[in-house]
Amino acid sequence: MQPSLEPTNTLQTRSDQPIDNWFEYPVRVHPHHTDCAGIVWHGAYIAWMEEARIECLRLFGVDYADLVALGCELPVVELNIRYHRSLRFGMTAIVKTRMIGIDGVRIKWEYQIQSPDGQDLFVTAHVTLVALDREKGKIMRQLPATVKDILAKLTTLT
Repeated sequence: MQPSLEPTNTLQTRSDQPIDNWFEYPVRVHPHHTDCAGIVWHGAYIAWMEEARIECLRLFGVDYADLVALGCELPVVELNIRYHRSLRFGMTAIVKTRMIGIDGVRIKWEYQIQSPDGQDLFVTAHVTLVALDREKGKIMRQLPATVKDILAKLTTLT
């Protein structure tokens, strides 16, 4: 039996945030995601969250490569993750993500990794990105107008 930090049979969301505006990205646990016991390695969850964020942006017409071409990168500067229950080899899950706000050049995202039926919660997380001037290697003072316009599409949906 897996120990858990808190009951995970129901999703816990903030009442001010509707759950119906999540981007959903399905994943399947393959052998390279797991340790020798068949349990997903903690870093695999982070890789899945990154993939989900990139695919969410792509869905709204933002190719990450285009952002880089504009001279803007969005590195992670803060990651808070809580592991509620382990995924195992052969299982499937849904990585849910949404952008929850922009504060200057900080872009905040929220995540839930859950079972396809929504009954089991495996991971919750928050990630903060910053806009980085690729050429100078420094944090930008403000988001470029084109990047801000692109990200505004997502904030109006949440």
